[in-house]
Amino acid sequence: MNKVVANAEEAIRDINDGAVLMLGGFGLCGIPENCIAALVKKGTKQLTCISNNAGVDDFGIGLMLRKKQVKKMISSYVGENAEFERQLLSGELEVELIPQGSLATRCMAAGYGMPAIYTPAGVGTEVAAGKETRNFNGKDYLMEYAFEAEFALVKAWKGDTDGNLIYKETARNFNPLMAMAGKTTIAEVEELVPAGELDPNNIHTPGIYVRRIFQGKDYQKRIEQRTVRKKS
Repeated sequence: MNKVVANAEEAIRDINDGAVLMLGGFGLCGIPENCIAALVKKGTKQLTCISNNAGVDDFGIGLMLRKKQVKKMISSYVGENAEFERQLLSGELEVELIPQGSLATRCMAAGYGMPAIYTPAGVGTEVAAGKETRNFNGKDYLMEYAFEAEFALVKAWKGDTDGNLIYKETARNFNPLMAMAGKTTIAEVEELVPAGELDPNNIHTPGIYVRRIFQGKDYQKRIEQRTVRKKS
């Protein structure tokens, strides 16, 4: 199976209106920049995006929000995006806020083929409204379903032509979980090498999970909030 495609445009060719997407990354680190740019260019709409955060106004998922391409955001942190806030308060955007651990575990459950998980996070809060709660050993747990995403868009530091991936530092966050969970996983990498060149001991995502892979370009690698120490 040839997994290598020429570019982001070819990789996302069959992501159509109404699709459910997982997008890896943490803040602005490790996000699939090229795939997002290709979706903006294509103009795909009515998307449901599962992502830890929603980017910023002029970068990441924020670019799709500006173009009104996102119907629903499923996230755990969204505090850096003014356009997101405007759309939420105006009722233009549906939002499901999820505790970060629950978000990660629901991704993991999908990757492991588990239909649901039980978690103490959210018990007794509005997060639990309308959901099943069970008691185990005297403690209440909330049942949460595993995510069902048609596509997972991930970004890795290095990958090979078989789809094996290595993430670097903070980018090794939601990317490995989402790479396992998507029905079709698309990986963009900073460096694409021939199969067999990566050390098997260092591979974070085995190629069996990846359907398409391409070498990205023009990565900005922004810092979401720069904090520096004052000169003494």
